[in-house]
Amino acid sequence: MSNIKSSHFSNNLGAVNRDNSNHDNTSPDSISAPDVRDIPLALYIHIPWCVKKCPYCDFNSHELPVDSQLSMYDEYVDTLLLDAASQQSLTQGREISSVFIGGGTPSLLPITQYQRLFNGLREIFRFAGDIEVTMEANPGTLEHAPFAEYLKVGINRLSIGVQSFAAEQLTTLGRIHNPAQALSAIKAARLAGFERVNVDLMHGLPKQTMSEALNDIQMAHDAGATHISWYQLTIEPNTVFYRSQPILPDEDSLADIEQAGQALLESLGYNNYEVSAWAGASDKPCRHNVNYWQFGDYLAIGAGAHGKVTMDKDANQELIAEKMSGEILKNEAGIYRFSKSRMPKDYMGYQDETKQNEINQNNQMVTIPKTPKMVGWQAIASDELVSEFMLNALRLHDGVAWSLFEARTGLSYDSIALEVNKLIKQGLLIDDNEHLQPTALGKRYLNQILREFL
Repeated sequence: MSNIKSSHFSNNLGAVNRDNSNHDNTSPDSISAPDVRDIPLALYIHIPWCVKKCPYCDFNSHELPVDSQLSMYDEYVDTLLLDAASQQSLTQGREISSVFIGGGTPSLLPITQYQRLFNGLREIFRFAGDIEVTMEANPGTLEHAPFAEYLKVGINRLSIGVQSFAAEQLTTLGRIHNPAQALSAIKAARLAGFERVNVDLMHGLPKQTMSEALNDIQMAHDAGATHISWYQLTIEPNTVFYRSQPILPDEDSLADIEQAGQALLESLGYNNYEVSAWAGASDKPCRHNVNYWQFGDYLAIGAGAHGKVTMDKDANQELIAEKMSGEILKNEAGIYRFSKSRMPKDYMGYQDETKQNEINQNNQMVTIPKTPKMVGWQAIASDELVSEFMLNALRLHDGVAWSLFEARTGLSYDSIALEVNKLIKQGLLIDDNEHLQPTALGKRYLNQILREFL
């Protein structure tokens, strides 16, 4: 992404699954098949609608149609379940260890639809006994059910998109909630029984002062946040801010705000386990996000959702092709990415002229949903595997074991030994045969490290 400081690879995590770039369709040459049984599997669910599109947002989100009806949610959940069923064979016997519901504004989906969705998902997949299920939610009181209702359907972690507690900044960012609603949402979530509540906060906002940025952190903590995602506003293409760019703090001010904010978070007992992620003393790192950063696998359902899956050499390709809408998948072991149509109407098949209808008992025409097609099923080439693994693993401040590189990519450590030795000599990577971890200097220049693996 553009305008990223040296210590930041990207904006907020959530979107690892929302907007991945296209990948080369070449075969993963020189890759030995990793053991799929040892690779965690997650599930990403995308809810694409928002009440209002924020000017900084480049995620796949769409304003609610003015003529939206409850039947739209019915059809979308029907399609999500068909999508999930088509990917069941991609689990290759694994259980789902985490679920992340992103958007858009997932809390716009009525609670009755979440009940139906999770009942269906539990019939399709095997959920881990200690599964982590995160849902993004906005603070607006009209945009979500009582928080206790989410706990009942199995959602056990919330990520509340506050962004700022300053009224003027919320207006600039196009948010539709106010500071009081933001505080109320965090407190209500904790009172409802949520033991894990993440709060998203931005810094480096237009005309933002040091005191404003630090006050946001303090208020989130005091309200009950157990985890804070604190990341710098970046101006992305295809956004309102890109076309009409606001004046942001200069680089020196940004660096001062970042340094002071990190010091405050540490003093409040938060552990900075990833570039912009801070787990409080009573909480732990987000399992779903860590799975991304450790290059695990994830299925993906919903408009514009992106998935990544490792195919075992013994996988039943014919069965998988049948499940995936009859599409022919590459009959090779390797690591693949796939995606779904970005527009909700395309994802739900509104533009499919062959789509059939049926007459229900009330003599009304009812749409028969169709399984969403794969927009792309592409093998990740070996050179891309290296850069993608590093892009993710280097976000973690404690790094990862070198053995994970071979286990998750199927590549040998020898294939990157020259680059690693160069970075060690430059003082950017720790000289450790067992662990991949940037030095203190390397954490400041992560993009420079990444360039060595492009």
